[in-house]
This record gives sequence, C-alpha cells and structure tokens, in this order.
Amino acid sequence: MQNKFSKNDEYPPSEDTFFIAENIENENGEYALDIGSGSGYLTKLLSENFSLVVGTDINCDVLQHQSSYKTQNLICCNGSDALKVKFDFIVCNLPYLATDEILDIATDGGAEGFEIPKKIFDSAKNNLKKNGKFVFVTSSLSNYEKLIDYAQKLGLKTRIMAKKKLFFEELILVEAIN
Repeated sequence: MQNKFSKNDEYPPSEDTFFIAENIENENGEYALDIGSGSGYLTKLLSENFSLVVGTDINCDVLQHQSSYKTQNLICCNGSDALKVKFDFIVCNLPYLATDEILDIATDGGAEGFEIPKKIFDSAKNNLKKNGKFVFVTSSLSNYEKLIDYAQKLGLKTRIMAKKKLFFEELILVEAIN
C-alpha cells in the first residue's frame, strides 16, 4: 500500500501510522482488529491479508469522515469493548502522550502515558485469540517500560519490534503475543 493520501482527507494518516504499516504489512490470518482506526489506513492495509477486519475508534466523527481508506466493519466504541470476537491480530496506535489530564483522546495517555493505554490493553486482551498478536506503538515520551510490564502482567509475551527516531521523540513498536 502506498503512503499517499488525498488532499481531501480530513484525518490523514500520521507518521506513527506509516511506521506501524511498514512493520505489519505482511501479517495475515483470519480476523484482525485495528483499535483507534483513525484515518482507516491500517484497517485498509489489514483487509488485504485477513478475511475479516474490524476498525474501532472512540471518535464517531473520525470514522464517518474516513475517505481514501474507508472500509466496512467500523464501530464507534472504547477500545474493543463492544466486540465479542477473538482476533488473530490486533493493532493499536495508542494515545501515549504523558499528560496530567486528557484533553485530546487521540493522543493523551494520562499519567505517564499509561492510564488510557491500560484501558485499551484490558479491552484488547479479552479479544485476543490464544497465540494471537497485539502490536502497539508507544513513545519515549511515555513510560513505555510500564506499558510493556503491564502487558507481561496480563500474560502476554512481549518484544520490541522496531524503533524510529523522530525530531523530539522515539517511536517504539511492541509485539505482545497471547
């Protein structure tokens, strides 16, 4: 999939999204979930290699205004709380920024960048098949070690898949296997 988007896209893919895409484009299986679908770029990418792909986002307006990467099976909900399906693969561009209060649900992770990702982890864990993969991006601007430790406490086996230096932070892509 090309890293291009239409000038008409109200919510274009972010640098984080392209970083994730580079590392998951060869994933395949039966069921995939994109938590925080946003632009729909990752949801669309996953639909090439999975039989069923679901995208969720807490912001209904974002889902309604996907244009270049619009897919089916979009659900407005918190994490994957509305779903009762077990997925082979789950991906999430976490709202990881360490903030004292949540002003922007798309980016703010709360205290240490952990509060909101923890809720997403709890939700995703319930929808992950045995031996399923949960891939998430976090940042050096958050307490990413705490996120990895929490994933391990949930019984997930973790590893850092990739890192990418940006101007003011380092993106960290983590794989957690159930």
